Amino acid sequence: MTEPRKLFIKTYGCQMNVYDSERMAEAMGGEGYVLTDQAEGADMVLLNTCHIREKASEKLYSDLGRLRPLKAANPNLKIGVAGCVAQAEGDEILRRMPLVDLVVGPQAYHRLPEMAWAGRQQVDTEFPVEDKFDLLPARKAPRGPTAFLTVQEGCDKFCAFCVVPYTRGAEVSRPGARILDEAAKLVERGVREITLLGQNVNAYHGAGEGGDWTLARLIRALAAIPGLERLRYTTSHPNDMEDDLIAAHGDLPALMPYLHLPVQSGSDRILKAMNRKHTAEQYLRLVERIRAARPDILLSSDFIVGFPGETDRDFEDTMELIRAVGFGSAFSFKYSARPGTPAAEKPPVEEALADDRLQTLQALITAQQRAAQEAMVGREVGVLYEKPGRLAGQMVGKSDHLHAVHVEDPQGRVGELVRVRVSASASNSLAAVRIP
Repeated sequence: MTEPRKLFIKTYGCQMNVYDSERMAEAMGGEGYVLTDQAEGADMVLLNTCHIREKASEKLYSDLGRLRPLKAANPNLKIGVAGCVAQAEGDEILRRMPLVDLVVGPQAYHRLPEMAWAGRQQVDTEFPVEDKFDLLPARKAPRGPTAFLTVQEGCDKFCAFCVVPYTRGAEVSRPGARILDEAAKLVERGVREITLLGQNVNAYHGAGEGGDWTLARLIRALAAIPGLERLRYTTSHPNDMEDDLIAAHGDLPALMPYLHLPVQSGSDRILKAMNRKHTAEQYLRLVERIRAARPDILLSSDFIVGFPGETDRDFEDTMELIRAVGFGSAFSFKYSARPGTPAAEKPPVEEALADDRLQTLQALITAQQRAAQEAMVGREVGVLYEKPGRLAGQMVGKSDHLHAVHVEDPQGRVGELVRVRVSASASNSLAAVRIP
């Protein structure tokens, strides 16, 4: 019997890439590849890149450089670059790194199998007419009780700092029936929680029964699937938080009380320069409406510090917005230019000043996160067990509010959805005991 080929995938960045890596592994599984957790000894190495983070290209080329000894030892090793950096740089990757065999963009990874067998260097960064999801193999059994499910790709917002419209393309929504079918099959395989993914997920408008469905309509249909206990979605844009989606947060027990809603800045002047098309006041009023629908909801956000032209007053406006909202968590970054974006043509804020502002902002966010977690102590919450803990008799899972929770439960099993009482708050997690 022929031994299976080994496939190693390194995933950079966002949850969309985690989903894409899973789908690429499934596509290559039909060609006799099985996943391995190390590049050494692999027959194929895929680097699934993300262009959101700082110095994404540099990180890619550094990782490719570390693969040179493996390629020298095994000339048959296939090395591929996928994702947004692949889309942005294309042939340039082959020019700089001849050891690479294939470069594939995020809209073409269903073509990986034929590219892998081509016997020559391949680049595919096209936006094909066919729907890649129709051409990918069926989802395999997930590794645990949670799963990602892409429902929307691309973005039409063209924020001044963002490369997504250029690397992922225009907004495209998958048909509702196909999403429901994929979700139902995941539930049959043991999934109890699904996170819906999209670069701008709440802009979802997919074909459905009776016409195009909004994200709220899709979530209501998903919530009716027997055995699907929890639903989440990410990432959202404030301008697409429609009334029916806000109402769904109050109406549907399966829709978890957690929402990631990036604002980026609290300064109207900077928001305009970013082409966000909303103001800080509009964001605050939106938060009020969301909390009116679901008072216990926990909010997280994204912030960019040091955007070109940001003054001390602009930064203080951002700090005031954070104080006004009270976030449970947030991702914050120092601005870094992305080639080809409008903001990249503007002079950046002096680096030391941007560093200081980032540390100040992160200190405030950390204090709010700790306060949110400490407020959970003594409360009863739901936890979905995802894996055993490091300690004997311990299970680890996520709360309704997406907190990591370590539960004392010697009889606990992966996939159980239990009620617990929170006993303590640590730096990035909660401790709890199961309620009999």
